[in-house]
Amino acid sequence: MAELKLIGFLCNWCSYAGADMAGMARMKQPGELRIIRLPCTGRVNPLLILKAFQQGADGVLVSGCHPGDCHYNEGNYYARRRLELLSRMLPAFGIEPERFHFTWVSASEGARWADVVTEFTGKIEAMGKA
Repeated sequence: MAELKLIGFLCNWCSYAGADMAGMARMKQPGELRIIRLPCTGRVNPLLILKAFQQGADGVLVSGCHPGDCHYNEGNYYARRRLELLSRMLPAFGIEPERFHFTWVSASEGARWADVVTEFTGKIEAMGKA
């Protein structure tokens, strides 16, 4: 099977640091996810996600700080509202909603990051290429 194209939009302060911790600890995780580091998930415009799918992404993951822990106070709340609406609209664009996932991972949760990526990659592999 051809390699999956998975895109991850990660918050610099929490999820990216958690992914970095998982990597430095050499935790087992799939390598298909291409990470795009952002200052905050509040900066994720839903059009970025649609563009990723339009350009051939098989799955898109957005991960940020836990509610109440945002470096920019409320960015993750804005992201949650926008991305919840987007996930409901994906079928209208011909995209299976299961190909999109939004989660919270803090900087100290390297093991959780590895689990999230493994689970997400497995789910997309089972679905096949978009």
